[in-house]
Parts: sequence; structure tokens; C-alpha cells
Amino acid sequence: MSKPRISYIDPATVEDPAMVVEFERCAREGTPRPESQAIRAHVPATFWSFANTWRDVFKNGVADHKIKELCRIYVSRSVLCEFCGNQRSIKAAKSGLKEDDYSDLINFESSTRYDERQKAALSYAEAITWDLPCDDAFWARLHKHFSEPELVEIGYFVAITMGQQRWLRTLNIEHHQILAGQDGSMAPGFETPAALAASIAASATTVLPLPTSPCSSLPIGTSPAISPRMVSRARRWSSVSL
Repeated sequence: MSKPRISYIDPATVEDPAMVVEFERCAREGTPRPESQAIRAHVPATFWSFANTWRDVFKNGVADHKIKELCRIYVSRSVLCEFCGNQRSIKAAKSGLKEDDYSDLINFESSTRYDERQKAALSYAEAITWDLPCDDAFWARLHKHFSEPELVEIGYFVAITMGQQRWLRTLNIEHHQILAGQDGSMAPGFETPAALAASIAASATTVLPLPTSPCSSLPIGTSPAISPRMVSRARRWSSVSL
């Protein structure tokens, strides 16, 4: 088992009954999984701030949950947070989102999998994630498809999940380390410790063609954020998660 850079709080040592219930929900439903919450539990206010935001803004709220789920995984593929990217929203799946719907996220603009509303939302996530210029045409596109409350919620959610994912990927945390035995929200190929290990091993020996660009509107080499290390890891993402 890999060692996290910040220790996990063992749910068995938690005295707050409400936190215990939330840990159990994380194991059962995921997004978030219990490992990330076991890090946040060092500061109960942080634990609850994230849990409440995730419930109120991601799972509920005014914008289409499936669109927020696509934006979440777009961020995962962009910032290379495999811990987050290997989770799937159960609510989104029950609402009709399929595993194939995650496959073209990096090249969403040219994909036929997404409708114009989804593409507009993903362009919003892309602009926030990659710090792209946003002109009048960009905003006209967004206002065509979304109300202002929806734009506030999607933008806020993307900003929250991007910051959290950038943080989590530094922590060396992995699935099935806290409250193991339940596969709530795990992506195909990551449902058990054995499946996770097999998928990671396979990714180490599989190299697929790189998508057109890590940022679909920019050719490779034009963004200072795109480094050889990111290109290498993006290839790994293609083999593990798509």
C-alpha cells in the first residue's frame, strides 16, 4: 500500500457520529471516496466544508448533474488526478451517462458524443482549467445555453474541483485504503484492489496516440502549461481511463 504524504484519519477513531455516517456514505456512494475525506478529517471544518459543498453544488444544485460530472472528469484528465478521474458519479450513471461518454473529453469540441450544451459547459471548464482568454463570443455561447445561476454554479464547481484535484494528486493517496470492500463510484477496472493493481500495471506498458492537445483549442507547444512530463502522463491517462 502506498503511503500518503499526509496521514489518514482512521474512521474507527472518529467520535462524531455524523462524521462516521458521512464516511460510510463515501464508501457506499463515492465521489468523494473515503480516502480523500480521511485526509480532510484532520480538520473537521474542512471535512464538512467539502462534504457540504459537494452535496449542495455537485450532487444537487441548479445545473444538470451530468454536465457537472463531465466537467469534473475533464478537469481530472487535464490536471492528471488519477484518484479523482477513476471515480464515476452513481447519480450521473442512473441519469443516463455512460462510460463511453467520458472517452472524448479532451477533444470534446470535435467529438460527436456531446451536444452543443455539453460542449459549451466543457469549454467553460477548459477556460478555467487552462486559463484561456474569454472573449464576447465565448460568453455569448455560454449565455445561449445556460442561465446565470447555472453559470455561477458550474464555474464555482469547476474551480472547487480543480483546486481539490490539484491538491489530491500531490498526496499519494489511492483507492481501497480506507473502509475497503465497497466499490461505490469506482470506474470500470478499478472496483477492487486487484483490479486497480492490474489496471495500473497495464497502463505502464500501454502507449496510445496522444489526443490532439491536452487543451482542445490549443496545439501542442503553444501553452506553457504543457510539459513533456504532462505529455507522458497524458498518454498513461489514455490507456488507463478512457
